Amino acid sequence: MSRVLIVEDEQHLADGLRFNLEAEGYQVRVVGTGEAALEILTGEAPLVDVVVLDVMLPGKDGFTVMAELRQAGQFIPTLILTARGHSDDVLKGFESGADDYLAKPFDLGILMARIRGLLRRREWLSASLNHVPAPPPEPQDAFSFGDKAVHFDLLELRVRDQVFPLTLMEANLLRYLIRHEGKPVSRKSMLEEVWGLHENTDTRAIDNFMVRLRRYLEDDPRQPRHLLTVRGVGYRFVAHPAEPEE
Repeated sequence: MSRVLIVEDEQHLADGLRFNLEAEGYQVRVVGTGEAALEILTGEAPLVDVVVLDVMLPGKDGFTVMAELRQAGQFIPTLILTARGHSDDVLKGFESGADDYLAKPFDLGILMARIRGLLRRREWLSASLNHVPAPPPEPQDAFSFGDKAVHFDLLELRVRDQVFPLTLMEANLLRYLIRHEGKPVSRKSMLEEVWGLHENTDTRAIDNFMVRLRRYLEDDPRQPRHLLTVRGVGYRFVAHPAEPEE
């Protein structure tokens, strides 16, 4: 039985979610503050498989909870609920480490489908870690270049003897760039194709993600060789850059 933590301060909404999730066979726990959620999720062994996290909470808001959760090394799949689904809110949620989002008011069937999707990814990750055969989340589970390898099924980037955990959004962005290796990719296309944001959006969020990915990937993030800036356009991924001349 999968375990869902609902972090929602609107009692009627929390009760409705609990009722419907329990009717689908989930084990559900509800808390109304970010502080209570962090206490559960950063404990020694949090018994939670997926989190549904509201953004507007008393005390610590959902963005803060999400960021502190990831900083603590806890990567439980998390879906954030936003009041209006504004692009800036969605991007802020992704930047803080969320795996998915849904705007209020939402269709219950869509919420259930999103939760099932996050649980499937968790199952793939668990199976991979325990070397149990499982269907891959994507046709391409890993990509190696030089002394680096991205394991999309494990949400990990391995650079020599270091392992960097990736959020789902970081992994999806890197996958998109790798699929377009050698070609300039615009910020707008990344927003639309990776995150499904089709309205006018501040593209600086893409730049923030690139800063993080460069810290993982590049020997010298100030002089990137894999994630190159294409001035006036966006970025270009190069798997095997030419060796610098001496």
